[in-house]
Amino acid sequence: MSTVTRTEPTEPLADGHDAGSRILSVVRLHLVNRYSVFAVPWMIMGGIFIVNVTIWWIIFASVTNESDRADARDGIAYSGALFYIFVYMLVLGIQAVAYTFPFALGFSVTRRDFWLGSALTFVALSAVYSAGLTILAAIEVATDGWGLGGTMFASYYFGGADASWIERFGLYFATYLFFYFVGAAIATIYQRWRNNGMLALFGTLGLVLIAGIALVSFTNSWPAVGAWFDSNGPSGVIAWSLVPTVVAAVTGYFILRRATPKN
Repeated sequence: MSTVTRTEPTEPLADGHDAGSRILSVVRLHLVNRYSVFAVPWMIMGGIFIVNVTIWWIIFASVTNESDRADARDGIAYSGALFYIFVYMLVLGIQAVAYTFPFALGFSVTRRDFWLGSALTFVALSAVYSAGLTILAAIEVATDGWGLGGTMFASYYFGGADASWIERFGLYFATYLFFYFVGAAIATIYQRWRNNGMLALFGTLGLVLIAGIALVSFTNSWPAVGAWFDSNGPSGVIAWSLVPTVVAAVTGYFILRRATPKN
């Protein structure tokens, strides 16, 4: 997605005879740079996996006591190694709008068709990558952590070793959608208000975060916050992430309707 501003699509986007063809043209436009969309994420994930395998080997090779090994396995189950791949998807969501939107408008694509095509791309990519992670998690569980007792794909945050494949797929899918649409919404704010929009956005987020911490602290509500996370668990928290995902998708669309791209 990061280099489409210098790449011509195979067919003019304006040649679509209906909204469906124009939306699919936007999808093809997003997938022009297949290296950054498909190859780079798996390369990042592969690098993270190799680092994790090395760490697992060092840990379990140096620990001989079975009690200590069990403690190490429990700790590894809370691995957040997959977080980095989701951050990369946030970047792709930003680039999808920042680089592709001005280019698409040059081919007479409407803002509505562009946003719908982008949303369809996000959903499709989320499904593809979620399926890949689900398969890797199943292999990880079946091989007892790749023969080393490690945990990366079947971590506690995505259902743990006991989760069903459909539950794990749903958790991955919701997480991918969150980062894609939040990234795209951020990019629409930049397209609409440029640097002032970014300053206002992050300044507002900072103030809301500080206000929230202050409110919880002064009302002694931290136990209640902890109880909420504990009662919902990782699956419930990720399910709740669909709310800001929908908000980002709707907000991004309305902001983009008035955005004027500038080269």
